[in-house]
Amino acid sequence: MSTSFLLRNGKRVFSIIGGVCRGTDALSRVHFISRRFIVDLSYSTHFMDFKGSSIPSSMKKLVVTKLSQNFRDAVALQTVPVPTPGDGDLLVRNRFVGINASDINYSAGRYDPTVKPPFDAGFEGIGEVVGLGLSASARYTVGDTVAYFADGAFAEYTVIPMMKTVPVPAVKPEFLTLLLSGATAYIAMKRLGNLVKGETVLVTAAAGGTGQFAVQFAKQAGCHVVGTCSSNEKAGFLKTIGCDRPINYTSEDLSATLRREYPQGLDVVYESIGGRIFDMAVNNLANKGRLIVIGFISGYQTASGVPTVKGGTLPVKLLQKSASVRGFFLPHFLSDYKEAMGSMMQMFAKGKLVCEVDCGDMAPEGRFVGLESVFRAVDYMYAGKNVGKVVVEVTPPSLESKL
Repeated sequence: MSTSFLLRNGKRVFSIIGGVCRGTDALSRVHFISRRFIVDLSYSTHFMDFKGSSIPSSMKKLVVTKLSQNFRDAVALQTVPVPTPGDGDLLVRNRFVGINASDINYSAGRYDPTVKPPFDAGFEGIGEVVGLGLSASARYTVGDTVAYFADGAFAEYTVIPMMKTVPVPAVKPEFLTLLLSGATAYIAMKRLGNLVKGETVLVTAAAGGTGQFAVQFAKQAGCHVVGTCSSNEKAGFLKTIGCDRPINYTSEDLSATLRREYPQGLDVVYESIGGRIFDMAVNNLANKGRLIVIGFISGYQTASGVPTVKGGTLPVKLLQKSASVRGFFLPHFLSDYKEAMGSMMQMFAKGKLVCEVDCGDMAPEGRFVGLESVFRAVDYMYAGKNVGKVVVEVTPPSLESKL
């Protein structure tokens, strides 16, 4: 029997031949018992490919230094040492990071009041593995490409537990759109929408990061899809992904249009805006209609974070129509996450799912490149300018990259 262990650029550390250890460095003890070997790991806890990946000694990251719903006030760009991965961790050089409406909820401390500044910002990233713990090396190697949904993504390098990563075939921002935006739409529509062929589905903010997926999944289920948007450009995009009736609410009266064209009401609403749009959705539900609340972005920039709705009349309106309002928060549905990601990855690979990415190429100051541009990207999204998922390119591919 011959077994070799490799570390850094293919150098052989030691080998076991016929149960006899022949070491080539200071690796201490290897015990061979019934074809199983136990290695003393005290010599190292991680593999780091400094030469091949050009890992610097320091990096930039975004840190929440004070709680505020104003992202620019709450977050600061800092220079810190590049972290070292633990035994089950990966060190990922981020190439792209995703921007989410909830980034300012996080900076305002709304998700976990016990967490106090400073803490790292950002939820999702995609890049290449440049370092990893010994246990993590059983699944990954330096140069692999991964995406992840975890805290601390707004950084040039991020340490991520191996179990929170998803292997991807290439560092494409399209894969990044699936982690949170796509998964939210896929699971919410499947678990809470109970879609039936022929039903009418309304998607608000339909041309946004998660709205684009809700449109496509509803259409795949055989539904008639209505989508709200704020420009003719977005309406044109919605038609390309199967939306039957885009409504540009800057040029059409949304409520009047729904009453006129859909007098029987809406069977399902995928709602992310809140406030008056939520009230309008409630008023236009069909009998047994389901209103899925995945957010209320219209209130996130306010002190309370919650827009005002006409809640006093909500119970009677739901009762009159046997309708329901269903909240969706992705962390409560993690048992569905693996299946959702696998299904969406297959659909994308087969060309059956559009993953629209907006890197700010049409923004006034140009494409979102570098962590400094995260601030612009958040503003851009809240101004309603994006078509698809807003993504920031953290580090362009270098000549030394393994990709």
